[in-house]
Amino acid sequence: AVFGAVGAYAAGCSLLYLTCDADLADFDPRPAVRRVVDAGRLDAVLVRVANARFDVRELAAETRLYAALSLRDTAITATALLALLVPAPSESVR
Repeated sequence: AVFGAVGAYAAGCSLLYLTCDADLADFDPRPAVRRVVDAGRLDAVLVRVANARFDVRELAAETRLYAALSLRDTAITATALLALLVPAPSESVR
């Protein structure tokens, strides 16, 4: 219990000491992100993300085409199977 109380007190005090003289601008990540982007460190990541968007569109188009063609092939197969299984009407029905 003593160690838990000391740990909780230390955690609370560390947050207090870190933020007591802090400005709101100290917690703004935009300048750091801007420096990283301007330095060119994220260029490879940005290129991959842009290419991934086009790859996803291409995959979706191929999937739609495959679904349409497989549905057409299934309909043709079902029609041929029905033509084979349904008996032909006889000419003389009495």
